[in-house]
Amino acid sequence: MKYRELGRTGWQVSEVSFGAWAIGGSWGAVDDRESITALHRALDLGVNFIDTADVYGDGHSERLIAGVLKERREEVIVATKAGRRLDPHTADGYTAANLTRFVERSLHNLDTDCLDLVQLHCPPTEVYYRPEVFGAMDDLVRAGKVRYYGVSVEKVEEALKAIEYPNVQTVQIIFNMFRHRPAELFFSQAQQRKVGILARVPLASGLLTGKMTPQSAFAPDDHRAFNRYGESFDVGETFSGVDFRTGLEAVEELRPLVPPGATMAQFALRWILMFDAVSCVIPGAKRPAQAEDSIRASELPPLSEETMAQVRAIYDTYIRPLVHQRW
Repeated sequence: MKYRELGRTGWQVSEVSFGAWAIGGSWGAVDDRESITALHRALDLGVNFIDTADVYGDGHSERLIAGVLKERREEVIVATKAGRRLDPHTADGYTAANLTRFVERSLHNLDTDCLDLVQLHCPPTEVYYRPEVFGAMDDLVRAGKVRYYGVSVEKVEEALKAIEYPNVQTVQIIFNMFRHRPAELFFSQAQQRKVGILARVPLASGLLTGKMTPQSAFAPDDHRAFNRYGESFDVGETFSGVDFRTGLEAVEELRPLVPPGATMAQFALRWILMFDAVSCVIPGAKRPAQAEDSIRASELPPLSEETMAQVRAIYDTYIRPLVHQRW
């Protein structure tokens, strides 16, 4: 495992880390025993950064992580999120009282006195234009309940606005072979401010594993079934906002570029790691084999300039018209 600096936090984080949405819910059937084994396997292989949220399984993901960490001696950084418990999820709900309540619940779930990193969880765009929200997060840091805070965003616009606030340490943003736009301007701006970047949805909800077909079916409680058109939350969270069949066509164009001995998923993750601005990539895993497959991406050699250019060409042909200006 290789490690990279996470912004100004002083932390060195595993460049392939563990995304814990799937072990909480919204990805079909999940077995807690397998989830726990997957977490242990990831830590065994050098992962030292786990990303979760208070709404993943209504806190279930956080509680599973807390149980695993009680059995480990390594120092593991846990990033969680706050804000999506609001119903309705509106900018006016991002008050100091609500954020404090959410943080205290995560402190309980994670069985800790101080949260390592709290990220505002894809708030409405208006929130990024309300300095008092970020002031409330500063207060939580001063109170000793949070070490650092950042944001998880939907849009590049939101990321650029967020890093204007001096104490925003990290930005989590969708970046993958089907989402190139963050690299155009945001990455350089984040590097100038020494803001850490967490690349989320790195496999486009599984499309970039190369294992899906037009016949692939998803359980009713899997967001790839119930949110394909943005029925429950931002459509960009599901398949990165790409039409499923178009995504499959693009995957077939990418498949010949996979390095010998690598999986399609590893290739997709290695592509992300070619960007120095990225602190870590956070693929999800429900089973140990999934975690191990993703983590092995850290061992792949750099991709050639020719391969990177070919990926760009496929993106320009199949994907750019669908997503580039939208997010």
